[in-house]
Amino acid sequence: MSATGVILLLLIALIGAVIFVVWNGYNRLVTLRRRYKNAYAQIDVQLQRRYELIPNLVETAKGYMAHERETLEAVMAARNQAQSAARGAASNPGDPQAMQQAASAEAGLSGMLGRLLMVTAAYPALKADRSMNAVMEELRTTENKVSFARQAFNDAVTLYNTQREVFPSNFIAGSFQFMGAELWQELAPEARQAPRVSF
Repeated sequence: MSATGVILLLLIALIGAVIFVVWNGYNRLVTLRRRYKNAYAQIDVQLQRRYELIPNLVETAKGYMAHERETLEAVMAARNQAQSAARGAASNPGDPQAMQQAASAEAGLSGMLGRLLMVTAAYPALKADRSMNAVMEELRTTENKVSFARQAFNDAVTLYNTQREVFPSNFIAGSFQFMGAELWQELAPEARQAPRVSF
């Protein structure tokens, strides 16, 4: 085999290797992006369950807390705001602004739920109500599921972002515009704790 033939063979092998690395890196990034989007979808399912429970909680409390109308309305307003922000984040869970708005709205909702639960402590008949206890148990369970789903989402985002930044994937990510994804981070330290729902 001539020197030209060897050079041509090496060039073909090099081009093949580059194509394989790009193809493999691209597919890996697509897979990881799909994983974190699916992980956010799991958060969204649990948040929707939470949003469905809050009106039940407020309705149950209304009968006992006639003088706390302002608190009940504030909880529903915070729920509506969080639900709207969650819809925005669900459409693009990698968007930093959407994720920050969702985290901020969720922190506000958690604060309002905490306030409601503090107020309900002053109503012994409400604490003994079966409906209220059932809703509170559902809310407690849902809060735990939300927490686990957020952790799974953050793990998936971290894996994706790491893959985006390592060599040679960083060139592939830049060439094909794989943008970084935002972790779900609570904005305030008190928001890191689920609202206490003990009776």
